[in-house]
Amino acid sequence: DVTRTMKLVEELKQDKEYTGLRVNPLLLIAKALLVAIKRHPDINASWDETAQEIVVKHYVNLGIAAATPRGLIVPNIKDAHAQTLPQLAASLGELVSTAREGKTSPAAMQGGTVTITNVGVFGVDTGTPILNPGESAILAVGAIKPQPWVHKGKVKPRQVTTLALSFDHRLVDGELGSKVLADVAAILEQPKRLISWA
Repeated sequence: DVTRTMKLVEELKQDKEYTGLRVNPLLLIAKALLVAIKRHPDINASWDETAQEIVVKHYVNLGIAAATPRGLIVPNIKDAHAQTLPQLAASLGELVSTAREGKTSPAAMQGGTVTITNVGVFGVDTGTPILNPGESAILAVGAIKPQPWVHKGKVKPRQVTTLALSFDHRLVDGELGSKVLADVAAILEQPKRLISWA
């Protein structure tokens, strides 16, 4: 239930600190995932084939799948974990506009650790995202739309989405994957908490 997330998006659009920045649900979803990764750092890892060991990353290069005239590409925001919410909004806006203009550099598509793919922009409710090589996890976000939902004991129309998380089982087991996914969902249901982490 992302009703409160959608309300917060509208509030932030009116906030002077976000003037000229791209404020949309993806911004809050990205921040929610970054918070979940901070709480569950083992989700942000890679497999070292030579050493035959798991390497936990202490930074998040957040990939954002972007549809472009050249097809789907996945540039990433370097050190996204260290960005405030306004900084993340600026980075997302720059990433998307650069991708749409077909000017994404090869370097911008290297070194990703975790990715978000927003299949909802195509009207799709959910999907099974495929991992980008070298990354530990990818979050798919479905379309956000009004649906009947039980809220405070009554069925009401609420803004609802479906989240799906794919992950590399060499690095992440079902328990950790489920905890991260549940954490992202819980944050999006109560997104005002993001402001304290922004």
